[in-house]
Amino acid sequence: MGLALTTAELACKPDAPAAAARDREVSAQDIERCRQGDRAALERFVLTYQNTVFAFLSRMVGNRPEVEDLAQEVFIRAHRALPRFQLRPEARVSTWLLKIAVRLVQDRRKRRRPVLVPLYDDVAADDMTHPEHAHRRREIARAFERAASQLSQPQRAVFVLAHFHGLTMAQIAETVGAPENTVKTRLYRARQRLQQLLSAMREAQ
Repeated sequence: MGLALTTAELACKPDAPAAAARDREVSAQDIERCRQGDRAALERFVLTYQNTVFAFLSRMVGNRPEVEDLAQEVFIRAHRALPRFQLRPEARVSTWLLKIAVRLVQDRRKRRRPVLVPLYDDVAADDMTHPEHAHRRREIARAFERAASQLSQPQRAVFVLAHFHGLTMAQIAETVGAPENTVKTRLYRARQRLQQLLSAMREAQ
């Protein structure tokens, strides 16, 4: 079967773990307990957000041992910064943690050469009994990996945050530290670039 990616497939839905974490923010009471060094509250904090942080870092970095180190550093920095963090109705802790993760990735990219990083998990469990579905997912994953590896780091970051974490333009702007119009431009160019690359791959088959 030839590669024939649609616009709908390009505009993929956020991960279930990331969406679940987004809907399950820690309470203001837990934030205060974390500031006071409450171990149980700190454990709840990490458990609540670890899927979101790992999902983002995995799609930006790809190397699992390094992802674990970076995720640990995200939570260490967050713990140190909690006394200065202001919990407001419009401010999500998950977005704040992603902002820390973005900065870590930016620092890492200055020191490392870019590598091919998967955007999709390999095969969903419910596809195991449907080989044609698994083949299709692998086909899409490989195409996205090859195409996304050619995006700039800023474009890849906004694409991952928008399509896999479901953040709004305003939330992405806050997370990556760029004006909202800049974020919209990066996302538009990332989508256009991916479509061009995927179309070229189709034609080459």
